[in-house]
Amino acid sequence: MEASSYGCLCPTTRARRNLRRIEFFQGTLDSTSEITDARIFDTTLRDGEQSPRTSFNYEDKREIAALLDEMGTHVIEAGFPVNSDAEFEAVRDIAESTRVTTCGLARVVEKDIEAALDSGVDMVHTFVSTSDVQLQDSMHATRQEALDTAVDCVEMITDAGAECMFSPMDATRTDEDFLVEVIEATSAAGADWINIPDTCGVATPRRFYDLIEIVDDCTDAYIDVHTHDDFGLASANAISGFEAGASQAQVSVNGIGERAGNAAYEEVVMALESLYDVDTGIDTTRITELSRIVEEKSDIGVPANKPVVGRNAFSHESGIHAAGVIENSDTFEPGVMTPEMVGATRELVLGKHTGAHSVRERLVDAGYDPTEAEVREVTRRVKEYGAEEQVTMSVLERFAEEIGVTEESEEVRA
Repeated sequence: MEASSYGCLCPTTRARRNLRRIEFFQGTLDSTSEITDARIFDTTLRDGEQSPRTSFNYEDKREIAALLDEMGTHVIEAGFPVNSDAEFEAVRDIAESTRVTTCGLARVVEKDIEAALDSGVDMVHTFVSTSDVQLQDSMHATRQEALDTAVDCVEMITDAGAECMFSPMDATRTDEDFLVEVIEATSAAGADWINIPDTCGVATPRRFYDLIEIVDDCTDAYIDVHTHDDFGLASANAISGFEAGASQAQVSVNGIGERAGNAAYEEVVMALESLYDVDTGIDTTRITELSRIVEEKSDIGVPANKPVVGRNAFSHESGIHAAGVIENSDTFEPGVMTPEMVGATRELVLGKHTGAHSVRERLVDAGYDPTEAEVREVTRRVKEYGAEEQVTMSVLERFAEEIGVTEESEEVRA
């Protein structure tokens, strides 16, 4: 099905508030035509919450959902309604209070589907294992039993008038012929979306691309992908899915989720926006804010080197890099993604690798007017101190005062 013909599936049109990139640099990867449309299905409140030792309370879920809604995320998977009364209430309240599509998860079990429908979500996401290892050693069911219950539950959802997403769980470890059989049967039963989960994170971008092409050939439903990060390939696999014809990817903020987590919201959105020039309609300037909230509520720290939202993502210490960035930030940053686009700020970090250009810049920012000799001396001290301790602005200012660096006059600063 053509990705551009979503009809009622599209979110309300919103004015873009993010700062679009100006150009794509000439080079070996200067094409941006592989993906034209892409939707984001956020599963932070469902799969993200399944991270070991993570639990969102009612207020956490409402706050995260509200921000995802304000940003224009296309679908919010609010939770697993049958799980508990508290979960049901949270999902119901999110469905009532948000403008974008809301989704509830359900096993291929009647009570699960009834709970999801009763919660008022727009979409019910139902799933069943299809790989032999999960069927035999987890579900204790035959292939035929899995197929029959999948079809029955898809029909139950569509008969109720809800949008239906069906997932053959562990699709990337499922026998290909059986996977096609299940997809064809559930599509014929009325599934609006077929989600292809790389449940155990074993896909690679090229293999996943080939699988999505196979799926695209056997269904008229929209294709969604759900990729896990066991080998650090989740975001790359999600993008590969888009390239192969998927219309939507399931992601979680900061990549949280089962085991090593999911494709990261911030990575997939910014790759689409910046590397493929896709207008997702999402307000990317709030991505850093969203990341910090989920970091706090999930109690899962964001690594400093985390793409897009880590504190080092737009920070520079190396003398060569800092000097280039001072001249033109595009020299040692992607250029097509700026800190302003994700609501972050650029930082020149002082330490043992710092060069004179960066020291001069920070001194001037602090109101000093150093000579070349003074810059060299402060730089020497910064390098020595930075080999053992963190160099803060107060340390830098102390060095400047000890050396006797003069401050700019009030007239110059005005």
